[in-house]
Amino acid sequence: MIDDHKPFSHSADPYGAKANFDVKEKKLHSRGFPSFWSETLDLLILVGIIAIVIVLFKVFL
Repeated sequence: MIDDHKPFSHSADPYGAKANFDVKEKKLHSRGFPSFWSETLDLLILVGIIAIVIVLFKVFL
């Protein structure tokens, strides 16, 4: 039975949805819940990489 009011309520590929859930669950168990410090560190690394790219463009162009 298709519910017209919730077009995305049923997954087109239930095995793909289960595999995606398993991958996310394994990642959560191996790395743990992302904390404030891990998110901040990831953001600082990203900002640093972007800054290096900008400096390289300004130096060589």
